[in-house]
Amino acid sequence: METTLPAVPGRPSRGGRAGAGRPPGRRAVTAPGPPPPSNSRRRCRRLDSFPGLSLRLWALQQRPATTTTTTTPQELQAFREYGESWYRSRKGLESRFQPREPLARQPQVTAEARCELVSWLIAVHRYFSVSFEALCLAVNMLDRFLGTTPVAADCFQLLGVTALFIACKQVEVHPPSMKELLDLCCGVFSCQQLRNLECLILRRLGFELAAPTVNFFLEHFSQVRLEARGADAGEAADARSLAVGIAELSLADYTFTKYAPSLLAASSLGLADQLLRHRSPLDLRISGYPERVLQDCVDQLQLLVSLNRQFLPLLLPPEVVQECHRLRSWR
Repeated sequence: METTLPAVPGRPSRGGRAGAGRPPGRRAVTAPGPPPPSNSRRRCRRLDSFPGLSLRLWALQQRPATTTTTTTPQELQAFREYGESWYRSRKGLESRFQPREPLARQPQVTAEARCELVSWLIAVHRYFSVSFEALCLAVNMLDRFLGTTPVAADCFQLLGVTALFIACKQVEVHPPSMKELLDLCCGVFSCQQLRNLECLILRRLGFELAAPTVNFFLEHFSQVRLEARGADAGEAADARSLAVGIAELSLADYTFTKYAPSLLAASSLGLADQLLRHRSPLDLRISGYPERVLQDCVDQLQLLVSLNRQFLPLLLPPEVVQECHRLRSWR
C-alpha cells in the first residue's frame, strides 16, 4: 500500500507568516509552484538561480574547498593489493542502488525543488566539514526514497537533512548532531520528527545504505592514474579537485540521476583534464564505457559547468580556480 509522507503539523503555509522571524535566506525549502512540463525536468540548471541562496553562499565562503590530501604509502599499498577487487565489487552494485526516475511518483516535489535542496545540502556538508562520500550517500538515499514514497513539499527539507544525518553516521568519525542539523532549518522541525523519518527511510530502503558513490570511483580512477608510468602527481591532484567540484554540481541537477556513478566519475575527470589542458589526461577507456556514452555525459557536464561559472569556483581549492582563470576555462 502506498504511503504519502505527510505535511508537517503546525508548519505555516507559504501564503501566511512562514518567513516571519527567520534570518534572510534561511527559509525551509518548498516546491516552487506546480510541476513544470516534463521536458523541463531534464534541463541543466544554474544552482544560483533559486531563492534562498544567501545561506548556501555564506556557508561555502566560510568553509572554502581545500586541496585533496596526498595519498599515503599505506593507502597506495592497499590500493595495489585490493583496488581492483574493490572496484569490481562496487561496480557490480551500481544497478542495484541506481535511482530510477525518482520524481516520477512525486506530485509535489519538482526538479527545481530537488536542485534547491541538494545545493543547500552541498553548503551544509561543507559547513560541517563532512566528507564528499557522506554527501553522495545522502543524495542517493534521498533519490531512492523519492522513488518509493510521495513526499509533501513542506517536509522535503526534513527529508534531505535526515538523509544527510544517516549518511554522516555511516562514514564520519564525528558526525554533526541532530540538533546542529535541525538548527539550520530554523526550528521548523523537531528531533522526534527527524527520528520518525529516519526509521521510515531505513524501512523503505530495506536498510541497504552502502551505495557505490561517484566519490569512490573518483578516488579509484585517480589512483589508477597515479599508478601509470610517467604519471604527473600534480596534474592528477588538480584534476581530481576540479572533478569533485563538477561532480558536486551534478548531484544537484536532476538530469544526472540517469547516469551511473562510475560514468559520472570518469566523465568528470575527463572534463577536468580538458578544462585544465593537461598534457597527460586520464585514459577514459579504463572506465569500460563506450566513447559515445562518455562523450554524451561529458557534454552534459560541460553545459552544467558553463551555466554555473559563478558558483563552481566556490567548490574548488583556490589554486585550481586560479589555474582555470589563467587558462580561461570558464569561457
